[in-house]
Amino acid sequence: MLPLLVVFPISFSSASYLQFPPPGFSWQWYQRYFGDPDWIDSTIRSFQIAALCTALSMLLGVPLSFLLVRSRRRGIWLLDRLAAAPIIVPTIILSIGLYSIFARLQLIGEWYGIAVAHTVLALPFVMILVGAGLRGFDESQEQAAIGLGASWATAILRITLPQLRPSMISAGFLAFISSFDELVVAMFLSGAEKTLPKKMFDNILMEIDPTIAAVSVTQILLVAVCLGLTTLFGKGALATTLSR
Repeated sequence: MLPLLVVFPISFSSASYLQFPPPGFSWQWYQRYFGDPDWIDSTIRSFQIAALCTALSMLLGVPLSFLLVRSRRRGIWLLDRLAAAPIIVPTIILSIGLYSIFARLQLIGEWYGIAVAHTVLALPFVMILVGAGLRGFDESQEQAAIGLGASWATAILRITLPQLRPSMISAGFLAFISSFDELVVAMFLSGAEKTLPKKMFDNILMEIDPTIAAVSVTQILLVAVCLGLTTLFGKGALATTLSR
C-alpha cells in the first residue's frame, strides 16, 4: 500500500524528475497529461477497448456460466478447464499465440482486435463470479415459475438474472479494470496506436518525469471508483432483489 501512497505526492512535485519527498507543489504534470493529445488519445482508446471487452465478456461469460453450472453432459469439465486457462497460462505465452492469429487476420493495431484479446483474459473472471452466484441460487424458484406457466426464458429473465445482478455487476467492473490496466497483450497487438499502459511503458523507456505519477494516480482513482461502484451497486441490486 505504501508505494501507492508515495505516487500521490510525487504527482504534485515541482521537480522535473521523480523525487520523494517532493521539493514543492505543482499542478504542471497533470496539466501536461490532460493537455497532451497523445496521452488523451491513449486514455480514450483504453476506455473504448475496456468498454468493448466488458460487453463481450458479459455476453459470452453469462451464458457459458449457465452451461458450466447447469449442464450434466460428460466432458463439460474440459470446457471449464479451457475457460480458466487464461488465468493459469502466463500472459506473455497467450500474447504470442494471439499475435500469430491476429497477424493473419490483419488485426494488429486495431483497437477492437485488442478488445477481443482482452476478452480472452477477462472471460474467466466473469465466468467464475457469475458461476459462483449461480451455484448459490435456488433453482426451485425457476421451477416454481415454470410450473405457474412461465416459459424457461421468462423464468431466467424475471427470476434468475435479477438475483445474479450483484455477481454480474462485480464481474463487469472486474472485466473493465483488467482490460484498462492490461499491458502485455497491448505490447504485442497495439501497433502505433497505443493503449494507456503501453504509452506509460514507452514513456518510461524514453524519459522519466512525474507525468507518469500523474497518470498512475488517475488509474488508481479509476480502480477505486470501479471498486466503490461494485460495492454500491452490488449491494443495491442484492437489497432490491431480496425486498421483492
